[in-house]
Amino acid sequence: MTKKVFRLGLTGSIGMGKSTTARFFSELGCPVWDADAAVHRIYAKGGAAVAPISAALPDAIEDGAVSRDRLKELIAQDTSVLSTIEKIVHPLVAQDRAEFINETDSEILVFDIPLLFETGGDAAMDAVICVSVSPELQRSRVLERGTMSESQFEHIWSKQMPNEEKRALSDYVVETDTLDHARSQVEKIVKTIRGQLDHA
Repeated sequence: MTKKVFRLGLTGSIGMGKSTTARFFSELGCPVWDADAAVHRIYAKGGAAVAPISAALPDAIEDGAVSRDRLKELIAQDTSVLSTIEKIVHPLVAQDRAEFINETDSEILVFDIPLLFETGGDAAMDAVICVSVSPELQRSRVLERGTMSESQFEHIWSKQMPNEEKRALSDYVVETDTLDHARSQVEKIVKTIRGQLDHA
C-alpha cells in the first residue's frame, strides 16, 4: 500500500519571504524539498548533471562542476542552449524530487518551487501556497540584500508571473509582512491540512 502524502506547493516571487516561510513549515515537522537546492546538487562536482552537460556543452564545466555563469553566457550567445539544458536538467530534478518523496516519512511534504505556476508544476500538488507582500516591501527587501542592482531586480520581476495572478491561483496566501504574522498563518495551514488528513 502506498502511503498517502499531502503535497503542498510553496511559491512566490523574489523577495516575498519564501525561504523564511519554508523554514516555518520545516520547524512544524513538514519536510521541504527546495527546487533551487536540487539544481545546485546536480550541478555540483559529482552531481548527476555534470556528465550529460559536459557532453552537450563542454564549455559550461568549470573545476568538475557545472558553472551557472558559463551557462548564462552560453544562453546569451545562443538561446537554443536553454532547451538543451532543460532537457537534461528537468528529468534529473524530477528524479531528485521523487527520491525525496520516497525517502521522507511525513504526511505533509512541502515543495519550494519559485516557478511553480510558470512550469505547470502546480498540477502535481494537492494545494498551493503563495507567499506575498506589498510591491514596496518586496523591492526594498531585495535591494537591501545588496546582491543585485535595481535593473537586475526589474528584469527578474518582469519575467515572473504577477503576484496577483499567483495569489488568485493559490489555495492559501501567506502574508510575510512580519515574522510572527507569517508563522501564525503557517501554523493555521498545517493544522487545517492535518485535520483534513485525519478525517480522510
